[in-house]
Amino acid sequence: MIELLVLDVDGTLTDGKITYTNSGDELKSFDVADGLAIATWSKKLGKKVAIITGRTSKIVEKRASDLQIEYLYQKVHNKDEVLEEILKKENLDWSQVAAIGDDLNDFKMLKKVGLSFTPSNGTHYLKNFVDVICQNSGGNGAVREMIEYIVKKDNIEQEFINSWL
Repeated sequence: MIELLVLDVDGTLTDGKITYTNSGDELKSFDVADGLAIATWSKKLGKKVAIITGRTSKIVEKRASDLQIEYLYQKVHNKDEVLEEILKKENLDWSQVAAIGDDLNDFKMLKKVGLSFTPSNGTHYLKNFVDVICQNSGGNGAVREMIEYIVKKDNIEQEFINSWL
């Protein structure tokens, strides 16, 4: 059974585009459906969520805070090493982790987890080995699709739905 979700940001929680304003501020857009599914997973089902990303952004800090995501690691080059630290803290093993990523910096982590995903717009290098290629693209419901897949697979779909009724 999956107990921990690991999420990449750019190209997974977002569409991968980074917009800068004239004043140098960075803009990103997140899908509200992804957010509701993440919140249901963590707050209603009591499961864990981690964001591990290669970039640093105040916007990501804000999104993680809004969703009360317990683990946020930014500017990470070896995602699998950071994830191993989380597993030790939570007393979990790799088989209890599902992760989603879209590019080469997610490769090693996705190879180790129990259930791996990439959005439809993920690189073909990941599509060659991940367990699930989402129909939705990053920033457009891929994370929601991942979570719905897991709750069905782990037979907790009714609990997921009932948490809002």
